[in-house]
Order: sequence, then structure tokens, then C-alpha cells
Amino acid sequence: MFTFRTHGAVNVIEGNESLNLEHVAEVEEILKECEQHGQTRIVVDLSQVPLIDSSGLELLLDLRERCLKRGGLVKLANPNHLCGDILRITGVEQQFEIFEDSVSAVGSFAQ
Repeated sequence: MFTFRTHGAVNVIEGNESLNLEHVAEVEEILKECEQHGQTRIVVDLSQVPLIDSSGLELLLDLRERCLKRGGLVKLANPNHLCGDILRITGVEQQFEIFEDSVSAVGSFAQ
């Protein structure tokens, strides 16, 4: 299950399921809700996400583009070893700032 919480002007999306084809629609609904509130600063906390597949990578890249077009930014937090390897091998990690935890990622928006 994926959820979001708000920290000031930043939304943190987190979940404990794989970011894959099965769960992309669920995350899309959360993103729509963030967009309805005008939120363009987003942290995706990957600490409990066991796996990211191509659908999940595409979702992250699409989210990044949508936020950039609206003057925002997406940052990633705490990917596990496997997710980190997937981000690195696919080159997707070069498109994001990646932080050790969501608190650091949220705090980086204030700098």
C-alpha cells in the first residue's frame, strides 16, 4: 500500500509494496491528489519498497517531468540495495537527487 503525508510544502510518498505494474495505478492516484493541492515538491521514500520494475521507473521519470514543468522537483529517499542497483544500472539515478532518509530529502528543499 502506498500513502502520502505532508511536511510543510513537501509531500512524501511512501509504500511497502513493489513499485511495479501492479501498483502504478495506486501511486498515480496519490500523485493526482498531490497535484490537485498544487504540490510540486515531492519526496518518494523507497525505504520499504522491495523492488522497482520498468513501470515504476517510468512512473518516477514521468513524475519528475510533470513536477519540473510546474516549477517543482522530485527527490528520492533511502532506496534499499536492490532498488539502488536498479536505479543505478538503468541510469535513472542520474535524474534524481537521492538521500539517505526522507527527513534529509524534505530538509533539502529548504536550502
